[in-house]
Amino acid sequence: MKRFWKEEEGQDLIEYTLLLAMVCLASAALMIGSGTAVHGIWNTTNNNLSSARSMAGQ
Repeated sequence: MKRFWKEEEGQDLIEYTLLLAMVCLASAALMIGSGTAVHGIWNTTNNNLSSARSMAGQ
């Protein structure tokens, strides 16, 4: 039982797992934020192209 408590190999695995989870959460938050920004850029571009198309047709 003493040997089980003294060994630290499992601790490394837990630390790496927590680090991986933090990286995954941060990247998910980044993707959600950038998705909103890309959506806004797409809408602005679409509106500008529609406006230019209607002006060219007149």
